[in-house]
Amino acid sequence: MTVFLALLLKMIPLYIFIFLGYIAGKFLHVKKESIAPILIYIIAPVIVFNGVVTTTISPTSMSLPILFFCISVCMCLLFYGISKLFWHDSTRNISAFTAGTGNVGYFGLPVAMMLFNNEQIGLMILAMLGMILYENSLGFFITARGSYSVRDSVHKLLKLPAIYAFFVGLIINLNHVPLGQIYADNIVNIKGAYTILGMMLIGISIANIKAFKPDIKFIGMAFLAKFITWPLLVLLVIIANNLWFHVYSNSIQHVMILVSIVPLAVNTVAFATELKAQPEKAAFAVLFSTLFALVYIPLITTVFF
Repeated sequence: MTVFLALLLKMIPLYIFIFLGYIAGKFLHVKKESIAPILIYIIAPVIVFNGVVTTTISPTSMSLPILFFCISVCMCLLFYGISKLFWHDSTRNISAFTAGTGNVGYFGLPVAMMLFNNEQIGLMILAMLGMILYENSLGFFITARGSYSVRDSVHKLLKLPAIYAFFVGLIINLNHVPLGQIYADNIVNIKGAYTILGMMLIGISIANIKAFKPDIKFIGMAFLAKFITWPLLVLLVIIANNLWFHVYSNSIQHVMILVSIVPLAVNTVAFATELKAQPEKAAFAVLFSTLFALVYIPLITTVFF
């Protein structure tokens, strides 16, 4: 219980950023359409680049982004099929996107800093890279298809800088190119902006909604994907590892569990806004999942850690 309460209290500042975002949207008239492109096209690529260049590359560590990319893709395709039974508009597309990812960056990383050592935080970033690559490839394409043709969707996909940032970072890492102290000093500011703007985007999105009409069916589908299916899939991977493969240590398994239980990705709102794919439904789902995570994450981490 002590661990549960300690983690819960440490998570509260993240929710303060959501509240500040709501204030900014409601009273300062800040629009989510202004914040979302900044996160997608400027800040996220820098975070991806930094995650790759600062992490020790090994077969085990590099398997994490591949693993989580594969899980994300499978979840997206699975719920794209399931969602066809309920929706025939762009709701189906944003539901599939939502199922494939989670708020590892804006939410998971700050929580990881409360729980883990530096090595585990680096592994968390690598796992996050797998999700970001999914978001900026199949996830973005699926979401775009809700409002755009295949040709336009591919064109928008190729304009995303995060994919290119990943490969540039990998080349620099493998060639041991030093980036210098100036880079190290300033990347801290980018990380802070990534978390703060990401969490504030939830509040801004809620403030921009004219009528409080959450889609219960959409929220239920999102919760099924994020808080039930995701943890079960990761637990199956961990069981298989412990029985047969013995690739991942206990510390890595803790990282995997945390990645699987974070709330819905804020990028759901960012992408839905950018691609005009039900951003209000996305905002409500992200908000409710983030509120639920305030209790869910301390509970699960207390049980498994």
